[in-house]
Amino acid sequence: MKKNSIAIIVLLFIGGLLTGCSDAENHRRGVYMLMDTSGTYKNELNKACSIVHYLLGTLEPGDSLGVARVDTASFSEKDIIAKTTFDRRPSVSNGQKRIFRDKIDKFVSAVKGSAYTDITGGVLQAVEYLNETGAGKKYILIFSDLKEDLAKGYIRDFPIQMRGFNVVALNVTKLRSDNIDPREYMSRLEYWKKRSEEGSARWRVINDLERLDAILAD
Repeated sequence: MKKNSIAIIVLLFIGGLLTGCSDAENHRRGVYMLMDTSGTYKNELNKACSIVHYLLGTLEPGDSLGVARVDTASFSEKDIIAKTTFDRRPSVSNGQKRIFRDKIDKFVSAVKGSAYTDITGGVLQAVEYLNETGAGKKYILIFSDLKEDLAKGYIRDFPIQMRGFNVVALNVTKLRSDNIDPREYMSRLEYWKKRSEEGSARWRVINDLERLDAILAD
């Protein structure tokens, strides 16, 4: 066999290995969950714990998970309660999950409500974190009533690039004012749907928490 032919075969073989590695990486999942801690919504956080427990039981070695609170100024790493990329060794991964669960449970048991609700800042932090993980499938979970309430001076009215992301709103509870005028509730949903899709993300709402298997659906 000629040397040129051997060289071509070797290059094709190496290319196949690199492509295989790339495909495997693209199957890694990254999930970032935002938990609204404002006002009375913090009373819903026990449900958020159940969602985190589900994620811990579902995500596999190599996947990444971050959970952060939504408060007055959420575009900050200080609001991240726990984050990790699960080790490919199952014994190590299981230990990471136990530590993660304990951090979330401890946070929820002692959390104090925030005065404002900077959802946009939390989403920006989520995008930054998930891009850094290199995961091929990226999910932003927003556990909130979706009512953003910003402190004076905070600028959040700008587009967010989320191409390839899945944005999932969870447990979007109805406020007292929604009972008076349901259009307020529908308006919040439409606002975040439009904002997600304008950023090239896929948008879904899951209010039935018996359907947790739908959270990471493609």
